[in-house]
Amino acid sequence: MNKRNLLLFGLLAVLYLATGIFQSWNLAFNILNLGLLSAIMALGVNMQWGYAGLFNTGIMGFVALGGLAVVLTSTAPVPEGWAAGGWGIMAGLAFGVAVIFAGMQIYQRMAKGRARNLALFVLLVGGFFAYRAIFDPAVEAVEAFNPATAGNIGGLGLPSILAWPLGGLLAAVAAWMIGKIALGLRSDYLAIATLGIAEIIIAVLKNEDWLARGVKNIIDLPRPWPVPYEVDLQQSVAFLDWAARYGLDPVTSSSIVVKLLYAVLFGIVLFAVVWLSELALNSPWGRMMRSIRDNEVAAEAMGKDVTRRHLQVFVIGSAVVGFAGAMMTSMDGQLTPGTYNPLRFTFLIWVMVIVGGSGNNWGAVLGGLLIGWLWLIVESLGPGVMSVLTYGLADGVLKTHLVDSAAHMRLLTMGVILLLVLRFSPRGLIPEK
Repeated sequence: MNKRNLLLFGLLAVLYLATGIFQSWNLAFNILNLGLLSAIMALGVNMQWGYAGLFNTGIMGFVALGGLAVVLTSTAPVPEGWAAGGWGIMAGLAFGVAVIFAGMQIYQRMAKGRARNLALFVLLVGGFFAYRAIFDPAVEAVEAFNPATAGNIGGLGLPSILAWPLGGLLAAVAAWMIGKIALGLRSDYLAIATLGIAEIIIAVLKNEDWLARGVKNIIDLPRPWPVPYEVDLQQSVAFLDWAARYGLDPVTSSSIVVKLLYAVLFGIVLFAVVWLSELALNSPWGRMMRSIRDNEVAAEAMGKDVTRRHLQVFVIGSAVVGFAGAMMTSMDGQLTPGTYNPLRFTFLIWVMVIVGGSGNNWGAVLGGLLIGWLWLIVESLGPGVMSVLTYGLADGVLKTHLVDSAAHMRLLTMGVILLLVLRFSPRGLIPEK
């Protein structure tokens, strides 16, 4: 890194330190953890856009798949749900996959013509109704069992940290399916496909109660090792003695310790992703990807399989985003499908990449940490700032409305920051070399 980049990261560190000193260390570490997760997501998007020029507008869906992986991995199985219809659900899903595979075989092996079209029509229509006949009764039976607290089949009951690579795997599989369909077409088709698939994923999470309880939400997800629960720390004699020795409040200290452990875990993952990304970017593979991004026709003329390489980097970047999505759900301790929205998990990640500098891994990290800090600190400081700005106004409906709406100033702030960066540093704060 050059001196300018070190200065930018130094100023960023000052912002986080000032948050802890002048507001609270709980808030500072909370923002830091979300910033670290956002930086990992930004790195994934930077691989797709900065390396290969792929415009992914479905980041939200890959984040949600990471969250689903935590539920499927770490929640305890529900034996009553499995007994009621869990195996029927698995049989229905297996039958649906078999129908799709059979359709692919017919399409590939039969000669083009009316016979093939008729065979596909009969198979797909008949298979659909047969699939629903197997799947629907099993779902109804599972969701009918104790819907207030269960109504699902649960997970595998494994450690939460194992869900992180599974989140990356689920996102990678979804990215492969999207890429196989859309990457051979114009770039705008990829944007449309990823946006649509992301909305479908959220719709499935909200409506398929047997999977993750839908909008009833999954709560009390286990934490990853070695992060303890605050209440356990507050009941630990050793921790209470340590807090008393330094005159610290046990409740506040326990929350800070938990957030600090999360920051260490997330920092290790971020460092690993940056290190691997730098190795890839500066390798022959990385130079090839940038050559494809800059001139697909010339790269294809040199014998490069452009579509295959696009699929490759699209899957890798989506896997990184899914990995970070699983980490976020592990930290939150709950899966709430209603919280996944395009503004937070698509638009904001793109702002991070653009502000930081697309094509530069350290730029993506800077953008993730900076925009993550701004996104949360403006919400925290907004009411106070608005109270100062409206000090001269008489008490009434207008003043109350302005103060109550101050948290939404962060939307205006993001727009202003984006415009300023695009005007004075159009390639980002840390441009690509």
